[in-house]
Order: sequence, then structure tokens, then C-alpha cells
Amino acid sequence: MQALLNTAIKAARKGGDTALRYLNRVAELDIRTKARNEFVTQVDLTAETAIIESIRERYPDHGFLAEESGRQGGGDEYVWIVDPLDGTTNFVHGFPVFSVSLALQVRGQIEVGVVYDPCRQELFTATRGGGAQLDGRRIRVSGRPGLEGALIGTGFPYRSNTVWLDRYLKMLRAVMEETAGVRRPGSAALDLCYVAAGRLDAFWEFGLSPWDMAAGTLMIREAGGVVASLTPGADHLETGNVIAGSPKAQEALLKLLLPHL
Repeated sequence: MQALLNTAIKAARKGGDTALRYLNRVAELDIRTKARNEFVTQVDLTAETAIIESIRERYPDHGFLAEESGRQGGGDEYVWIVDPLDGTTNFVHGFPVFSVSLALQVRGQIEVGVVYDPCRQELFTATRGGGAQLDGRRIRVSGRPGLEGALIGTGFPYRSNTVWLDRYLKMLRAVMEETAGVRRPGSAALDLCYVAAGRLDAFWEFGLSPWDMAAGTLMIREAGGVVASLTPGADHLETGNVIAGSPKAQEALLKLLLPHL
């Protein structure tokens, strides 16, 4: 598993370095709109290509599920889930919160996760059963006993997910009234890693994609946390509706949100 992790780290750093080279030259980029207020840049595409090529050098038979290029190559046994630039909207505005997220799914189980923040040069890594680390140091979720004094992460429903907006705003108000604060930085992969590292006590969001969550949710579970779907009886990677946190904070947050679901 260490060889697979090392491959993921090398690829994530390549993707992050690609983004950094363009960060101060955003005005020169070719920026296209995938949907209303949803962007894709040549950085997304270049970084994704660099990541996939880096992994294929070592594992040419593996498959990929990537944000920009979709499902490609290999079979279903080894599938790399790739988000080359999580936080593209931040990136195109020069807002320095974005990340590269990679996860390896082996026979349907996430085994390796890497999230790299090129601006802070922070590297989050996890292997199933091997724990989670930040720059080589073991991390754990917070020990907060509930929501009092807690800092909660979230993401706003937008684009096709505005069906959740009215309910979400009621949830947001409830959380604001019961906690120390709510943060929405704009990179779900990093938000999940911050939960794993104890920087956030819990997190919830609707309408995410597998590449937003795969690495970060492994990180949380390996750091002693809990991840679940906000849609009962379903998997969060399938629904995109996720709630995560330290065990007690996640339980308390779910209890607070349930009346609005």
C-alpha cells in the first residue's frame, strides 16, 4: 500500500504545482463555463492530465474516474478518483483556497487518499487501516463533546442543488445559533481534511461529487471520525449529501439538522 500512496503523493504534488504556476496569471487563462457559475480552466485540464500520466507511469492498467475527463482506462478493480483542482471558483478569483484530491478505490473500497493544498504546502494522507497524517504527523478528529463551542464547516447548495436551498438556510440558522461559528472556505476536500485534523468539529453539504469526497472521507474515518449520508439508507458517495465529524459532534449536528430534512 505504501507504493500506491507514494504514487498518489507524487501525482498530487504535480497537480498542485501546475495550479501554483498559474495562480498569479489567472487573467491569461482560458476559462470556460461548464454550467451557470461553474468554471473549468486550462489548469484543471492540464493538472488532470499530469496527474493521470504520473499514475499511469507506475500503474498503466489502472482505471480513472476524473472530474474533467470522466471514466477512462482499466477495469473496475483499481480505480483512481481524481479532482485536479477542488475549488476552481476560488482559483479563478485568485482566492487561495483550493486543493488536489486523489483516492484509490480497490474492488469498491477506498484504500488510499491524498489531499494536497499547494498554497500552504500541506499534504494530508491516509491509508485504510493505517491512519491519517498531515505532513507525516498523525492527526485525529476533535474531542469536543457536542456543538457548544464547535466550529462547523459547510458548503452552500448551488446550481442544480438549489432544490435544497430553503431547507439548507433553516439548517444554517439552526447551526449558527448552537455553535461558535460556521465556515465555508470553498474546497470540500480540504474541509473534510480539516475535520480529520480537528480544525473543524463537523461538516455538512449537499450535492457533492465522488471526487470531492473520496479522499477526505477516508481521512476522517482513519482519524477516528464518522462519515454518513444525509439521505437515509444511502451511501454518501452516491447521494453527494454528506455529514461528517468527530463522533459526538457529528451525532449532535445530525440531530440538529434532521427536523429540516
